[in-house]
Amino acid sequence: MTKNDLSKDEYHPYYQGYIEKSGDAKLNDGLRSNMKFIINFLEAIPEEKQEYRYEPRKWTIKEIVQHLIDTERVFTYRALCMARGDKTLLPGYDQDDYVSTSDANSRTMHDLIDEYRAVRLASSYLFHSLTTDMLAEKGIANNSNLTARAVVFILIGHENHHCQIIEERYL
Repeated sequence: MTKNDLSKDEYHPYYQGYIEKSGDAKLNDGLRSNMKFIINFLEAIPEEKQEYRYEPRKWTIKEIVQHLIDTERVFTYRALCMARGDKTLLPGYDQDDYVSTSDANSRTMHDLIDEYRAVRLASSYLFHSLTTDMLAEKGIANNSNLTARAVVFILIGHENHHCQIIEERYL
């Protein structure tokens, strides 16, 4: 399955840009293959750039990495709820609040990458364990429809989006 197999009612229109940035990713191996790309990308960032902000209120690269980790945890939890048929209305979350309380800049990039890898592997195992029916199960997150399978493409496109921003504005 690819992003082209998703229907528009499986996610909020806000996520269309992220889904487009998931490229040719496939549902069954996209998370792991993109993980390798992201880790290589992050490991190549010079230490002197890791806490750089291109504007005073923008996140540092370390904060972006923490944001990717937090977002993956939130969205993977949403996917799990949907796959299990949980009809709880899942709330949104304020990404700026999460980043501002993360203390990401006190951590090493190596530590952040290790956490990213662990979270991504856990996500990959979860999605691998889900049946086709579970992946297509719909739920409500942040007042919008969402399926577990859409989450995979949102996560991949979201991190690709942030890599593009890092390349354009930080490096």
